[in-house]
Amino acid sequence: MKIGILSICTGKYDVYFDTLYKSLKENFLTEHDKTFYVFTDSTKISDDNDVKVIGQRKLGWPYDTMLRFHMFNGIKEELLKNDYVYFFNANMKAIRPIGDEVIPSEENDYLMGGHHPGFFGKSNNEFPYDRNEKCSCYIPYDEGKFYIQGCFNGGRSKDFLEMSEVLAKNIDNDLTNKTIPLWHDESQINWYYKDKNPLIVSSKYIHPESYPHSGDEYMLQLDKNRLGGHQKLRE
Repeated sequence: MKIGILSICTGKYDVYFDTLYKSLKENFLTEHDKTFYVFTDSTKISDDNDVKVIGQRKLGWPYDTMLRFHMFNGIKEELLKNDYVYFFNANMKAIRPIGDEVIPSEENDYLMGGHHPGFFGKSNNEFPYDRNEKCSCYIPYDEGKFYIQGCFNGGRSKDFLEMSEVLAKNIDNDLTNKTIPLWHDESQINWYYKDKNPLIVSSKYIHPESYPHSGDEYMLQLDKNRLGGHQKLRE
């Protein structure tokens, strides 16, 4: 199969790309052909045989992350050449082989995500869904079965891009109404997944580097504080 890998490396986040790229080449869906689509303003990342650079200026916080669906939609026809598409935050690092267990089927509405490690096992009323009724991704209390983190998600290209188009329109409507989703793209994805049956993989696939390790994690979220703090990276 053909697999498309999406990542956004604008501003100082370009420092992560080499680690992300090498770790996914070595450990992620190694039986399939992968193409990396990198949205960046960096001159340090260049086109290669399996790397396609899409010029993207830094938009500032929170737009660099919240407008990711607009970026994906901008290369829709290119992405549809792949069987499946996956998004990774720039600071992800695969540390063990990750295989076909992350490929969603028809049973999963061809979509997948990972349990947020901070909210796994908690009640839905503790999930940080957007509770603002004026927001397009509003989820009432007592609804929802899971809370996924926005750092790793994907699906069959057709279904992933259908989601991307819906969520880009949601965000456009919110901005018109001077509303910003509580957790931006993450709030939108949780809203979209709520009434579907996505494949939800363990938080071991998105384990924060700063959390205690059990030794059986598959992928780490590298600690942004090692590069001067999250806020500095946002600037």
